[in-house]
Amino acid sequence: MNAAGFFITGTDTGVGKTLVSAALIRLFAQRGFKVAGMKPVASGAFRDGEDWRNEDVETLRAQANVELPIATINPYLMKEATAPHIAAAAEGIQIELEHIERCYREIRRAADVVVVEGAGGFVVPLNASANSDDLAARLGLPVILVVGIRLGCINHALLTRQAIAGKGLRLAGWVANAIDPQESQASSMIASLQQRIDAPMLGSLPWRDGMDAAKASGLLDLAALQP
Repeated sequence: MNAAGFFITGTDTGVGKTLVSAALIRLFAQRGFKVAGMKPVASGAFRDGEDWRNEDVETLRAQANVELPIATINPYLMKEATAPHIAAAAEGIQIELEHIERCYREIRRAADVVVVEGAGGFVVPLNASANSDDLAARLGLPVILVVGIRLGCINHALLTRQAIAGKGLRLAGWVANAIDPQESQASSMIASLQQRIDAPMLGSLPWRDGMDAAKASGLLDLAALQP
């Protein structure tokens, strides 16, 4: 593996980016790497004593083997679970890519591998002038795409693939994640995507109650990552 990190994006919100990110962190840690997760922008928080926490951030922290300040791995946390730029505006927060990059560089100095989970889809706005794809380009990391397998996912996946290429970024691999237990054509959708996406499929996660990072990590293949 040549990359020092990966940017995890998805075809939409709620498609399993956190699950896949946590599974990847677990796999890298099992292989002896010092690995950290990063969630630069998170929307939706709960109270933990005097502190506000985000479930996705806590899931990534639970798998990492490098201890870092939470404000470094999650520079921006908004309380309302809505689009990041809308949540930030409501709280008077200005999301700055420069600050996120500084935090990433700090994490990078402490870890061999950094798994950066984006917010929502690949082009979700972060502020008035920058989107998540701008952040990915600024960090310059290869991208792993999580495809939520449901009706419409082929179009969403191929458009996201075009957007990743349009930013000059490398798609290192993609993961099929079954998020609709009623979808009867899931296998056909995955086969269609395999024919059309010019990057390796790292794994296919079935719909399963209790799917977590430990179970998902057993279904992913790090060796398939594009060098």
